[in-house]
Amino acid sequence: MFKHDPTSTFHHQNELQSDELLAVIFKYMEKITAETDLDKLLMILADLGKNLVLADRCTVWLHNPESNQLWTIVAHGIDPVMVPEKSGFIGHSFSTGESIIVKDAYKDDRFNKTIDLSTGYLTKSVLCIPFRNSEGIVIGAFQAINKMTVNEIFSERDREILTLAASYSGKTLESSILRNELIETQREMIETMGEIGESRSQETGNHVKRVAEYSFTLAKLAGLTDSQAHLLKLASPMHDIGKVAIPDTILLKPGPLTKTEFELMKTHTTIGYNVFKHSNRELLRMAAIIAHEHHEKWNGTGYPIGLKENEIHIFGRITAIADVFDALTSERVYKKAWSIEEVISFLLEQRGKHFDPFLIDLFLLHIDTFIDIRYKYAADRIGD
Repeated sequence: MFKHDPTSTFHHQNELQSDELLAVIFKYMEKITAETDLDKLLMILADLGKNLVLADRCTVWLHNPESNQLWTIVAHGIDPVMVPEKSGFIGHSFSTGESIIVKDAYKDDRFNKTIDLSTGYLTKSVLCIPFRNSEGIVIGAFQAINKMTVNEIFSERDREILTLAASYSGKTLESSILRNELIETQREMIETMGEIGESRSQETGNHVKRVAEYSFTLAKLAGLTDSQAHLLKLASPMHDIGKVAIPDTILLKPGPLTKTEFELMKTHTTIGYNVFKHSNRELLRMAAIIAHEHHEKWNGTGYPIGLKENEIHIFGRITAIADVFDALTSERVYKKAWSIEEVISFLLEQRGKHFDPFLIDLFLLHIDTFIDIRYKYAADRIGD
């Protein structure tokens, strides 16, 4: 949660001039416009508020109507902090829709001392500004704590400045929340459709979840950004969606496929690609690429096009390893599960042939991590 050295002293600052305020605003506008992650956006907006009114700290709280709580992010990798929607100064500002300036928190009955008592922090002055969505409904609030100027009290000018920031922030956060809801809806749709494709071939229901986790982990190890790795995790479950159009006589055949049957089976890559190729959504465009390219091979002998090496999208190369690893370690209608030793031997043998050698080296270097994922989402066990 919040951490503060109670023995530290404030370093007093001078009020910002108009040109300095504009410089702060322009600096943060670029960051806000470019950020798509809601948690990171909350922290950027909090930093904006802190710098605009010269507070020791500032947090941006959002309302969760399902739990009747306000929540905020205070640091990367830390769980959200939650308080009742009417708790403390922030709760009062949210529930009444009014901005408030508090000169001495400990002389105000609305003050919730819980965080101060648990961290040793000393709250003095407070400024709370609610913000609204496009319909005028309060969806959260800014809370600035401890003014860093000589008088250590927030002013009416601070109220005006943070109110302007709140007006912009409310609409920005509403857009971010709606975007996240859309992505979550797409994710659920993709995972469900992916599971439908797998269930038709009698593969385990957790196959798509495991492939998503393997892909995300390998993407991070390979140096992809957080947003790229997350996008891959969301899109990879659709790699075999084209199987919905493959006849059961082929999908469920217990023995080897004939040449004609295999040619028909290979069309699932193109079918999956055609499902999503016209979408304007980045997530669905990536799903199209993965469906199309996850059977391409590093040496150019794969299908449906025969791409080779870096001609294959990095998402396709990663998903190929994730898909094959899970297929080999799972029992299927046509085979028993392989042992880890057999799988490792196969991956090494196919390094530079089927698979990107760099990615295979990373995968095998961290094989224990992938085995842990395999067991975490296991609906069946790895071969002995």
